[in-house]
Amino acid sequence: MNDKFVLPRLATGVPGLDVLLGGGLAEFSFNLIAGSPGSGKTTLAHQIMFALANPDRRALFLTVLGEPPLKMLRYQQQYSFFDISKVGSSIRFVTVAEEVMSGDFDRVLARIVAEVEQFEPRLVFVDSFRSVVQAVQGEQALPDGQRGDLQQFVQRLGMHLTNWHATTFLIGEYMTPESEGNPVFTVADGILWLSQSLQRNSMVRKMQVTKMRGHATIAGLHTFRITGDGIQVFPRTMTTGATKSGRGASEQEAAPRPALSMGIPALDEMMGGGLPAGYSLLIAGPSGSGKSMLSTAFLSEGARAGEMGVIAAFEKSPSRTRNPRLDALIAAGKVGVVDTRALDLSIDETLFALTDMIARTGATRVVIDSLSGFELALAPTFREDFRESLHRMVAALTDLGATVLMISELEDRYTDLRFSPYGAAFLTDAIIVQRYVELAGDLKRVMAVVKLRNSKHSHQLRLFDITDAGIVIGAPTQDIKALLTGHPSPATLTADELPAPGDDS
Repeated sequence: MNDKFVLPRLATGVPGLDVLLGGGLAEFSFNLIAGSPGSGKTTLAHQIMFALANPDRRALFLTVLGEPPLKMLRYQQQYSFFDISKVGSSIRFVTVAEEVMSGDFDRVLARIVAEVEQFEPRLVFVDSFRSVVQAVQGEQALPDGQRGDLQQFVQRLGMHLTNWHATTFLIGEYMTPESEGNPVFTVADGILWLSQSLQRNSMVRKMQVTKMRGHATIAGLHTFRITGDGIQVFPRTMTTGATKSGRGASEQEAAPRPALSMGIPALDEMMGGGLPAGYSLLIAGPSGSGKSMLSTAFLSEGARAGEMGVIAAFEKSPSRTRNPRLDALIAAGKVGVVDTRALDLSIDETLFALTDMIARTGATRVVIDSLSGFELALAPTFREDFRESLHRMVAALTDLGATVLMISELEDRYTDLRFSPYGAAFLTDAIIVQRYVELAGDLKRVMAVVKLRNSKHSHQLRLFDITDAGIVIGAPTQDIKALLTGHPSPATLTADELPAPGDDS
């Protein structure tokens, strides 16, 4: 017999927050929402309150020395989560500024207890709780005696509210995490920390669960955004090594993967039959070499086979791609578009948009065009760990069963063979490189499959053209080395043997 008590959870109504909390907030818990001014503490509290409050679970919102309730409500009404019909019935706003100004903890507690006994709420919010402390101590540290009074006040308040089966939220402006000796931090069951920072022209907001009793939360800092709908959290994705089918990574590697056509028969042949489903592919090459055309062929072939695709285009708006074939796929609803127009992105926010569209549309083919544009769209702070975050994103998408194609823009140096300026080549299962070569004074395009895990792919460097019909790859019998050097040779030129322009050796 299992007598283990299971903590009831409350869904917060904040997109992404329940994922961060491992399923929601524990009912009857004593929580602190802390952070710097303007970081979104009051908005978060109101969003949770309006999502949870109903006639059977009423909410009491106590304001201390902050803005008056009327002024606060005037601004909070601008959010879509605000429901005026709940105010006065399911939600009650009360100010206790007079009691706080008296500097008497007992008087403050007595007023709060009286309001709770009268309204019988199941949710209690105190904003700003730190004002209670500051009104008593001023800006100086609490002396030992008064620190004991504060700890006793917090403990008594928590005991009262817990006995009344109330879930409590204390909102406070704390610039940095307080020491463990702070009585508020010690008594609290959960602490949500909100922060914001201005980096160049980017405002970056982050959230951290610094404490949550009885919860297996996602550690670390998580970005969030404040919009007209309120707060949306983008939890850092932690991959599990399992795919959408539920099989573990080792079982997946042992199972044969169906090969997906790239939409170019000659390229499928070079790849040993196509790209295995669930793989990640990096297409590297200079500007104009045909990377986007290849990705369009990949999406188009998926649409022909009844597979939905998704594209995140960072270098240009998909509505102005100047690529009629891609535009037609988007217009027909066969390729979904992730909106990347908003700057100050984080990779987790982009990943959320991608996974949300995959879940809604059942998409199996994903294109990211391009990594350089993606990096520029990120806020500066997120560029510092771009490589690590990119690894998590690729792993998360392939865990969902998607086949991912990423484009890497490179400067063509003819003899300097590189695949990505981010050292991202090791992240992918396959690499296709596109380059320019000089033939009789003309620039020609060449392509090679550099890497394809668990596949007997071709190592030939093949000439190709971009035509109205798409990419056309030349026959494998062409001896590019003979064309380049003027000396016939049975050998096939490899990617690192390309001479520099004008090199007659």
